[in-house]
Amino acid sequence: MKAYFKFDFNTICKRVLEEKLDAKGLKYRVLNFGEVEFLEQISKEDLKEITKELNSYGIQIIENQKSALVQKIKDTIVDMVFSDKDINVKASVYLAETLHHSYGYLSNLFSEVTYTSIENFIIMQKIEYAKQLIVNDKLTLTEIAYKLSYSSVAHLSTQFKNTTGITPSQFQKIIGKRREMANKK
Repeated sequence: MKAYFKFDFNTICKRVLEEKLDAKGLKYRVLNFGEVEFLEQISKEDLKEITKELNSYGIQIIENQKSALVQKIKDTIVDMVFSDKDINVKASVYLAETLHHSYGYLSNLFSEVTYTSIENFIIMQKIEYAKQLIVNDKLTLTEIAYKLSYSSVAHLSTQFKNTTGITPSQFQKIIGKRREMANKK
């Protein structure tokens, strides 16, 4: 038997973070997008231990403000792309309003730190979500294109192929064949 799961990575990370900080008995407040404000001084030993424990979950403490803002940009994009809510503004407007910086500043910073553009990161996230939706087999390509705010299935297909090397239809066939093989076992 196979089961398919949908992950809300921000909720998972927040829960792990809270559990680890609570276990240390630290006083803190979780702010938006992975920010934590410690309400009392933390010893270097406690910080070192927390860092080690969180690293085992793939959670890192970012000390550089530029890197922290880039992580906020990434988290905001992931929230925007994977959200079930309709976001009826351009990504640039959404990012600027959510993060309280001009889009030009966010875009330049993102490119400087990651060596790619915000637009490319958004496309990568959309294609990852499209792959998940195809694997879940609940929506047609037309519905997926609409859900991901593509102007057409052709536009989705072009970006999908440019990113993965295959079309969404080819991806669907591969998934279908894998399911057939798994069911025969």
